[in-house]
Parts: sequence; structure tokens; C-alpha cells
Amino acid sequence: MTDRLAQARALLAAHPVVDGHNDLPWALREQVRYDLNQRDIALDQRAHLHTDIPRLRAGGVGAQFWSVYVPSSLSGDSAVSATLEQIDVVRQLADRYGSDLRLARTAEDMEAARAEGRIASLMGAEGGHSINCSLATLRALYELGVRYMTLTHNDNTPWADSATDEPRASGLTRFGEEVVREMNRLGMLVDLSHVSADTMRDALRVSDAPVVFSHSSARAVCDHPRNIPDDVLAQLPANGGVAMVTFVPKFVLPQAVAWTRAAEENLRAHGLDPLATTPEAIKVHQAYEEANPRPVATAATVADHLDHMREVAGIDHLGIGGDYDGTPFTPEDLADVAGYPNLIAELLERRWSEADLAKLTWQNAVRVVRDAEAVARDLGTHRAPSLATIEELDAAGA
Repeated sequence: MTDRLAQARALLAAHPVVDGHNDLPWALREQVRYDLNQRDIALDQRAHLHTDIPRLRAGGVGAQFWSVYVPSSLSGDSAVSATLEQIDVVRQLADRYGSDLRLARTAEDMEAARAEGRIASLMGAEGGHSINCSLATLRALYELGVRYMTLTHNDNTPWADSATDEPRASGLTRFGEEVVREMNRLGMLVDLSHVSADTMRDALRVSDAPVVFSHSSARAVCDHPRNIPDDVLAQLPANGGVAMVTFVPKFVLPQAVAWTRAAEENLRAHGLDPLATTPEAIKVHQAYEEANPRPVATAATVADHLDHMREVAGIDHLGIGGDYDGTPFTPEDLADVAGYPNLIAELLERRWSEADLAKLTWQNAVRVVRDAEAVARDLGTHRAPSLATIEELDAAGA
């Protein structure tokens, strides 16, 4: 495996990872209220974070979609303001660490960053609640650099069903379909992680552009609602989209599903949000794990998902979205952003070709960004900015 690891590192030097989802901005908010002096990511931050620049470099990361996530417990203007604060910290990171990070808005920017030896920094909004049912707000986020929006997070929006909430709209409402169309017109990728299977199917029906799953794995391998059913994976070749496998143990390892539910209930019993990454939450998690050893995922667990996803969707429609700093637990050999070579080495051991791995790590993700831009250029010739409101469209559809 030592030779495979060296081969993996050489491959990543030529074809670095585009990671679809990293929650560093929210971790910085939770831990130090965006005080970058307290979490200087030019230095080793493994005591606090999954992510810092030395480990991004060690992991062979060439582009990162930073999640400008805010929880769905925030709504209305509070959600919009918090999203703007998240965008602000990504811009601060790019300014402060300009020799290593470069803000990117386009596929061309991603390629330019790689040529410069910098890590392309893109943004994705995680949850449609961030636009407060306003297409003008959606357009404003695009102008600020947001290049995908996950239609929901863990809770439904008024116009789309989440994978982890009770169905209300049976997928997308009429306004939800208009959100997808406006994202296509802008060139903002429609991200279908976190949404219900019906929302996935509706979005694929409506979208003129390729979609992404920024951090989701295969439901046939691990039966969790956050994962992608095979019938949806099978639609990606016609759509042109990319499914970016995630590393979160509770989504990739069947034995971890029940354990995680119990661990989350333990956090709630301590009055803590199960998704919190605060020092207090981490301490409670660690104590629970000491008393109740957790099932441990590995790079091989993630590779099992990729093998299946390649069989169903094809190699041109796969990517990587680790969800670092958005989960308390990670696979043992994918502990942080330095771990990507271990996954590539595992896939090399399984006889994945270097050409296929280059698609997985870099080429597919850059292509989907470029394709969304091309669709937007075409739509811009005949589709004006939408002035629709949820009140008019969903009242009419009721």
C-alpha cells in the first residue's frame, strides 16, 4: 500500500481534489466568532478543526467549495444576514491567505488557481432558507460569489422537501421549480444533497443545467435518507450532473446509523444541538464515544460507495465532498483534509485507472461548473430575471 500511496500523491499533484463541501466557515463562527487570529489556518489546527492550509496541501486539494451554511433554525432575514456573514469570512480567508487561496467564480478561475499553485475557493449556500423565498436575494448571493445552493438543509423550506423532514410538498412546489429555473439562468449549480428523493426527481425534471450532489453517497450501499437512490443516480448521465461522495460515517457505514442516532439523542439530553461543533459539544461527543465505542468507517467504506455509484451513474458523474468540519466523526484513515491520498490509494488498489481517478478528483467537478456557465449564457439570451413570488405561484398551484 506504500507504493499505492506514493502513486496517489503523484496523481493528486497533477489532478488535485475539488472537494464539494467543507464547513470551516461555520466552525469558525461557532468556535471563535470568526476571529482568525484565534484559528490561524496557516498553522496546524488539528486540535480544533479538520481543516488548515498545511493539511489541505498534504491532502492534494486544488479547489474547495466552502459551505456558507446557516442552520435552518434561522429563518427570514436572520438566515440571510447569517449567510452574508459566512460569505464575509470566506472572503476574509482568501484575503488573509492569498498566497494559498484564490477566490473562484468560474471554471476558468479554478484552472487559473491550479496553474498558480493556489487552492481555488468557491462558495456554496447550504439550504434554500438562506434566500428567504426571494429570487432577488438568490441573485444577490450569486453576485457575491455563491456558485451552488443546496435546496434544503435538514428541514423543509416552504418550497422544497428535505430528506430528513416530513414531506409537505411532495418534492418541489411551483415556486421551487422557479428557483431551479432562476439558478439555471444565473449559472448557479442546483445542489441536491439534503433534499428528499422526490425533490431530487423534480429538480432533475425541471433543470436545464447539470445538477450536483455536493456531499451525498449511495442509498443502495447505506440506507440513509441523505443518500441518493439508484434511480436518481441513473439519471445523471442524461443530466450531466455530478454526485460527490461524502465521508460522514453515519451516511456511509450502515452500522453507524443507529449508533449516531443514540449519540445525537445524548447531545440533545445535554441541551446541545446535534450538529454543533463547539468545544462543549465535542467534549460531550468524546465522553459518549468512550462509553459506547462507535463503529468505525474507513477509506474502503467510502470506496464501496464509489464502486457502486460508478456502476450506476458512470465515471463521468462522480466527485468528492468530504463534509469536513461539518461532522464530529470521520473515517479513521480520512480523519481530516490531509486524508484524500488514502482514498485514492484504496481506489488504485481496486484497479481504478489514473484516467478515471483524474475525472473523480478534478475533471468532473470543473466540467460541471463550466457546463452550468454555458447553459446560463444560452438562457441569458432569452430569459429575463424572474420576478415571481412564492405567494403568486404557490397560491395559484394550491
